[in-house]
Amino acid sequence: MKNRNRGKVSLEWIVILCIFSFALGTFLSNRIWVVPESEDQIMPIGRRPEILAANSGDCATEKDKEELIGEFSKAHEAIESLDSSIAKLRMELPSTENSRKIGKFENFSTILHPGSNETRKKTFMVIGINTAFSSRKRRDSIRETWMPQGKSLLQLEEEKGIVVRFMIGHSATSNSILDRAIDSEDSQHKDFLRLEHIEGYHELSAKTKAFFSTAVEKWDAEFYIKVDDDVHVNLGTLAATLARYRSKPRIYIGCMKSGPVLPLKNVKYHEPEYWKFGEEGNKYFRHASGQIYAISKDLAKYISINQPILHKFANEDVSLGAWFIGLEVEHIDDRNMCCGTPPQCEWKAQAGNVCVASFDWTCSGICKSVERMKDVHAKCGEDAATLWNALI
Repeated sequence: MKNRNRGKVSLEWIVILCIFSFALGTFLSNRIWVVPESEDQIMPIGRRPEILAANSGDCATEKDKEELIGEFSKAHEAIESLDSSIAKLRMELPSTENSRKIGKFENFSTILHPGSNETRKKTFMVIGINTAFSSRKRRDSIRETWMPQGKSLLQLEEEKGIVVRFMIGHSATSNSILDRAIDSEDSQHKDFLRLEHIEGYHELSAKTKAFFSTAVEKWDAEFYIKVDDDVHVNLGTLAATLARYRSKPRIYIGCMKSGPVLPLKNVKYHEPEYWKFGEEGNKYFRHASGQIYAISKDLAKYISINQPILHKFANEDVSLGAWFIGLEVEHIDDRNMCCGTPPQCEWKAQAGNVCVASFDWTCSGICKSVERMKDVHAKCGEDAATLWNALI
């Protein structure tokens, strides 16, 4: 009876063992598992730092994405803003290098190019007379009439700020007989502006860009003028005309016209890119006739800065007009810049309304200009004092 009682566990011990087992189970559970905030997830203790780090990384990634999208949106807005004003910036805020070279100056002073021994003078206007290797007689006819020579040419620059030069490039062959002939002529008259340009009739648009770019590099002028070597010009009247517009920043002045676009080959003014101007029979946009035109400083700078990307059409005057399409440019149609030869310009001179320039439309210049330039000058030329007394 006594031995049978030994094999039995008392009720007290059973209660104690139950409590101990419960406590031990609770202890071991806390060591292995942690109940997360989410009701449907169980997170092992050993992996808790890794999972927390992963969750933290996910949050950081989402945050980075939001920040990246925000930065992208800001950059996109900035690009659109810049894109909308790029033309104006090109005209009014040239690159730092060009700003140093083409700054604004108030007086007729001499400015030294940075890093160069060449000087750049402040002038009122620079006139480039377009000429060719074969046009020696045309040049001489101009020298004998409306273009001052020798000391008078230098005096005109120093006292009135008016620069007049024959502009010409070079031949395709280096140091050819044509180039040497121009060198010899220039040493005699000192009235040439040499361009980095290969001469050719179908390269007038490129020559125009080269002229404005070279002139802007060499002179700080208020106006730049291109004129053909078979046109008569009254320099004093031209200066007085341009002086009226010196307060305006972007002036394009000449005899504005709109001729037909010619798609047919083998005609004088054939336009290979006629399809760009619309349907057959369309006309060009309004532009200054190529015999003579003037542009203000800002437009000459614009051409100089952007010349690599300015498209050249077959006709030089059309090309110039195209470069200004879309810009804030004031087109001035001055019919005094395209008077006919005598008797028209003669009548106007007698009435006290001297023409700026005279030529024949039928010849796109003075017909037989070498023989007739003196006669046109005698009948249509301004008084000699007009040039030297011009208020500019």
